[in-house]
Amino acid sequence: MEKSRRQFIKGTASLAALSGLGNSYAFGEGIRRDPQLKDELQICMSYFYGMQPQKLALQRQMGVNGAVCSVSPGMAGVPGKKPWDYETIQGLKDVFAKEGLVLRVLEGPPTLEKTKLGLPGRDEELDNFITFLKSSSRAGIDTVCYNWMPVISWHRSQVDKRGRGDAFVTAFNYEDVKDQPLTEYGEISAEKMWSNLDYFLKAIMPEAEKAGIKMAMHPDDPPIPNIRGIARIMTSVEAFKRMLDMHSSPSNGLTFCQGTFATMGEDIPSAIRYFGKKDRIYFVHFRDIIGDKWKFEESFHDNGKTDMYEAMKAYYDVGFKGPIRPDHVPTMEGEENNHPGYGILGNLYAIGYMRGLMEAVSKSS
Repeated sequence: MEKSRRQFIKGTASLAALSGLGNSYAFGEGIRRDPQLKDELQICMSYFYGMQPQKLALQRQMGVNGAVCSVSPGMAGVPGKKPWDYETIQGLKDVFAKEGLVLRVLEGPPTLEKTKLGLPGRDEELDNFITFLKSSSRAGIDTVCYNWMPVISWHRSQVDKRGRGDAFVTAFNYEDVKDQPLTEYGEISAEKMWSNLDYFLKAIMPEAEKAGIKMAMHPDDPPIPNIRGIARIMTSVEAFKRMLDMHSSPSNGLTFCQGTFATMGEDIPSAIRYFGKKDRIYFVHFRDIIGDKWKFEESFHDNGKTDMYEAMKAYYDVGFKGPIRPDHVPTMEGEENNHPGYGILGNLYAIGYMRGLMEAVSKSS
């Protein structure tokens, strides 16, 4: 019975995804909402490659009004400004507002490379970051997604692996990278990375609290012990517990990236409930994978290793109502693989699937 129920939910969610692809007229505010449904999560789409006209139009047709982007003065229309300047943040908010969208999360804040590595110049970085927090607060943006992966951020050893139906997906295999040379920074231990994080938290969290900013730490992706000699520390639920205990602040929270926690081997619904009940999930990357941290590939949202219905149910159970976006989607037929993981069609499919799950959870409560 349970298997049949899950198959039904998967099927209806997949149909909901496809419904966003076949019509040329705009849905927008005209989308009918069942009055019995609970409040929806704040579904967003990401814009890391500029303001894409087709993506903007399709997003409006899907009835999704949330946006996520990095801090880009050029994208904000103020190329002479710094990423931490108020004019940059307000400019980004205004650009999306003109498209009928709400900028909800700044993902990709000003650089923290020296701070993460513990290098001279980190105090200047921290001063700039504090200015950025104040600017964001002034512009009305209250969520910042950041990570603790210096030099090598999210990393894949392949960006054109063939997935279901020959869609392109990104993939990682430790065997492909284990023998790569050290970076110019040599060996950096986990203890050093934790010390640098503590320095950051002590300097930033009091300022984030004053500004009313939620700092949402993203896990290391992939969550392996190190890459090219640089330790990775945000690699487990226990690591995030340690981070939260290091500085008890309402501003100190996490981006719950489902795919990364799945590669860790964590139980996704249980982890959502643990952090959600503590009100420390500030942003969600709704995605899935096939494999583990040593060897995995991204998947469509309905054919990965995670029970996505139970994951969505967990968000509802803990009362999460914050921003959530699909991430690392396959590149589908008819699209160029210019931005692996961020194709438009894959995002639309994901949002339809998410909407189907949300409705199923709402009506089962």
